Amino acid sequence: MTKIAVTYKNGEIFQHFGHTEDFKVYSIEDNCISDSGVINTNGQGHEALAVFLSSLGVTVLICGGIGSGAMEALSEQNIKVAAGVKGDCDVAVKDYLAGKLEYTSVPNCSHHHEHGHEKKDPPLSLENSFFKPVNTVH
Repeated sequence: MTKIAVTYKNGEIFQHFGHTEDFKVYSIEDNCISDSGVINTNGQGHEALAVFLSSLGVTVLICGGIGSGAMEALSEQNIKVAAGVKGDCDVAVKDYLAGKLEYTSVPNCSHHHEHGHEKKDPPLSLENSFFKPVNTVH
């Protein structure tokens, strides 16, 4: 049996692997979906997700954007990746089974600074915010 994981949010492929909160995991038998379910990542992110997926027996990942560190970690866990995929999760898995999706070894998310991977935003405070506290006591 093969297991395929898809980055998941509201039925669609979530577009940033390292920030996905859920995966939809499909069990495949005789090139058909025999079972599927949504599994929460329990707050794990980026490269740690590769070990998480491997522990579930996943051998194929379908996702949107993915960075080089995550690609390397998935490769080390012998998980093949079909990246840059958008749309409905179920349709993507059916496309994969029909041979319409290709594996990639090239990351398609190289703009880590935009996602805050390397640089953290300062904590919010009233001093550096345009929001002002509202007195709710009447």
